[in-house]
Amino acid sequence: MTDTALDATAMAALVASGEASPTELVSAAIRRIEELDGRVNAVVHRRFEQALDEAAGPLPDGPFRGVPIVLKDLRSGSAGDPDHQGNAFLRGIDYRAAHDANVTAALRRAGFVVLGRTNTPEFGLVSTTEPRATGPTRNPWDLTRSPGGSSGGSAVAVATGMVPLAQGTDGGGSLRMPSSHCGVFGFKSSRGRVSAGPDEGDALAAHNIYGVITRTVRDSAATLDAISGYHSGDPVVAPAPSRSFLSSVSDAPGSLRIGVMLVEDVNGYAVDPRVNAVVRRTADRLTALGHHVEEAYPAAMTDPAYLGHWLGLLSPSVTVLMDDLAAMAGRPLRRDEFEEVTWWWAEQGAKVSAADYVRHETWRDDFRRRMASWWTGGFDLLLSPVVPNPPPPLGLFDGPDGIQRSIDILCFTPQFNTTGQPAMAVPAARTEEGLPIGVQFAAAYGREETLFSLAGQLEAAHPWIGALA
Repeated sequence: MTDTALDATAMAALVASGEASPTELVSAAIRRIEELDGRVNAVVHRRFEQALDEAAGPLPDGPFRGVPIVLKDLRSGSAGDPDHQGNAFLRGIDYRAAHDANVTAALRRAGFVVLGRTNTPEFGLVSTTEPRATGPTRNPWDLTRSPGGSSGGSAVAVATGMVPLAQGTDGGGSLRMPSSHCGVFGFKSSRGRVSAGPDEGDALAAHNIYGVITRTVRDSAATLDAISGYHSGDPVVAPAPSRSFLSSVSDAPGSLRIGVMLVEDVNGYAVDPRVNAVVRRTADRLTALGHHVEEAYPAAMTDPAYLGHWLGLLSPSVTVLMDDLAAMAGRPLRRDEFEEVTWWWAEQGAKVSAADYVRHETWRDDFRRRMASWWTGGFDLLLSPVVPNPPPPLGLFDGPDGIQRSIDILCFTPQFNTTGQPAMAVPAARTEEGLPIGVQFAAAYGREETLFSLAGQLEAAHPWIGALA
């Protein structure tokens, strides 16, 4: 009755029927973490005793009562628990969250029991999960490979069946990229759908999205139903859906007009032919399901100026973060207390003047309009790669060349953080070595229902769950 291959919805049903208790579910998840985590290093902070106490006590009567979950150790605060964000300085002072983040509180109200916090690169600044402070998380399909980032620990926890779903964040693809690399389902909702408060303001909330990584579409949709909603002070509120996201999963999507993005490179960064082959195969599947599919994509997706403006908008937040940490320390920070990629981001941010920042914002607003016009021009969805390559070897982003590579590789995902549009990574295939490759679908702003409906159709037609569970 505590099969770790079950998804969260099935686990919650066992609790509701009395066939399993929250304590049994939590205990099974703990055993799974203890059995596997020594090899993959996904869960870096454990709160097993507290979780068992919470499972044995009264729990909110939410849709996921008694289901175990892990939180990403990056701004997704859990009151009293470590909040180290992949950073040796914060780890050294054992920094802890003073309160729950809004998303954490919402997950608790839904009935989830938090078992711990997952590994993340330092401050989430690179598309892998290899922090110096806690060591690399390894892709369970090949332990020499990266799981992606920055929600790499969360993706691995789900892919290995430690938990049925895990919380994560997405500031430039950080839910979608590790989902693609680990063969699981990652969904980034529209900007303003899930509150980023009370600790994030407009600077990061304009890019960063809170969500979950799952093995089933229904878990993702039902969780988004549970965590969506406005909180006082949120800068943006997404339009209300016409129905629950969960109901969308079983709704027939009809015949959608879907553009397909097939390019050999994006501004000089090559797309692996195996990735494009998976996109083509997915396009054929969509055609067989009755959708109208054609090669087309917004020209703005490959604007060569995009990543420079994206960096100019985000890097000042890293500069401010470093200033805040110096104030916390009461002294100047030492370079050896941080990874080179963090120092590089902070230096880039220090070069951005107030006037430059406004220029970046002006460019961003025009970029959003150019992107949106493609969807208002008649397309329902865009199909593309998630990342331009299968899971890379650990160490790809080391050194100065690796830092630049960590920017250049962002060919398909951060554009939808900038526009605020919803997008998802759907498991689609594996390479000849058995490495997962996902594909990305993006919808117009506020149209999560369309994505969930198509994802439900694809999951039913081409099931992907259970490979590692």
